[in-house]
Amino acid sequence: MTTIELHDITTDADRTAARSLHTTPEQERFVSPVADSFQDAITDSAACPRMWTIHADGTLVGFAMISDGIPAATLAANPDWVGPYYLWRLLIDVRYQRHGYGTAALDAIVDYVRDRPEAGVLWVSAGQGDGSPQPFYERYGFVATDRIIDGEVVLRLDLPKEHA
Repeated sequence: MTTIELHDITTDADRTAARSLHTTPEQERFVSPVADSFQDAITDSAACPRMWTIHADGTLVGFAMISDGIPAATLAANPDWVGPYYLWRLLIDVRYQRHGYGTAALDAIVDYVRDRPEAGVLWVSAGQGDGSPQPFYERYGFVATDRIIDGEVVLRLDLPKEHA
């Protein structure tokens, strides 16, 4: 069984490694390059970005970025933001797609978010058209809402606390 680990991106070496990850040309319209995510994290720092590289059995296979607990007052001041927990980016490198790493990475992200304060929902949005990630998210259990932001459908995943 593959072990997925989320590693915080804290160094220049981490950022360089993450920038080496790419999607297929068809997916580029749905998933921004990692370098854009780094810029978005600076531009929208009030959205509480948290970035990880995704490793499968020690091999770098992907990148993820979430909003990690946007305060209610910040959300109220930014009506186009979804939160407090929002899956901003999920990218599995083209070399490692279709091996279950996306689902396993989502499992790790959901496990992380589930234990965060006031985390009852994980949000994501998806562009429309051939190659959209929306079916992947829906297979996982996300449900489309009526909300559209920047031309993308907003989906939600309810996160009930697991019982011990």
